[in-house]
Amino acid sequence: ANPTLPEHRTNHQLLPTIRPPRIHYYHPKMFGAANPTAAAGAEPSPAEDGNQLINLSTCLDKTACYARNENAGFPWGNLFIGDSRLGMQSDADEQLILHLSFQEFVRVKSIKFTEFNNGADPELNPVKIHIHINRNNLGFEDIEDVDPAQVITLTAADLKESSDGIDLYYVKFQRVKSLTFFIEENAGGDVTAIGGLQIMGKTVATTNMNDFKKQG
Repeated sequence: ANPTLPEHRTNHQLLPTIRPPRIHYYHPKMFGAANPTAAAGAEPSPAEDGNQLINLSTCLDKTACYARNENAGFPWGNLFIGDSRLGMQSDADEQLILHLSFQEFVRVKSIKFTEFNNGADPELNPVKIHIHINRNNLGFEDIEDVDPAQVITLTAADLKESSDGIDLYYVKFQRVKSLTFFIEENAGGDVTAIGGLQIMGKTVATTNMNDFKKQG
C-alpha cells in the first residue's frame, strides 16, 4: 500500500501590502536653482532693459576710450572722479575730441558738462559741441566732414553744478555703443577746460552667449 502523506493546510491570512520604494526625481525649481533653464540645456530667459536712469560712466569700456589734443596733466579720466579742480583740458588749442566707448549698448537720455574749477576761468568753458554716435577713430582730419547726431551750445549757466543736463534727441540715442564729443569752440580761452561729465541713461537688454550650453 502507498504510504499516506501528511495533509498540509494553509491558513489564509491577510498579508501586509508591500509597496515599491519611491524614486525621487530632482528638479532645479524645487531647490531654487539660479538658472533652471540653463541646467536643462534650454535657452536662457530674455534679458530685460534697465528700467531706471543711471550714470552710464559705470558702463564705460575704459580700454577703448581716448582723447585727442588732451593735456597729459588733465586727462579725460578726471571727468568722472567728481573734482572739478582736476578735470580735463585741451593742449595745443581750444579744440578737443573725446571718445567714450561702452561695454554694452545703452540708451542715452542726457549729458551734463560741468565747469572747470568751479568756474574760476569762464573763458575756458566749452561752448559748441558736436556729438557723434557709434563712430570709431575720428580725428581732427575728418571729424568736421562727418554729420553729428546732435550739436549743442552750452552757456555758463548750463555748466553750473546745480543745473540740469541737456536732453538729447530721443530717437537717435536709443542704441549707443560709443559717443564721440568734438569740442569745436570755447568761450574765448587759449585752451578748453571741463570740470566733469555725467551721462544719464539706461542699459539695453542683450543676450549673453555664455548663458547658452553647448549642445551635443
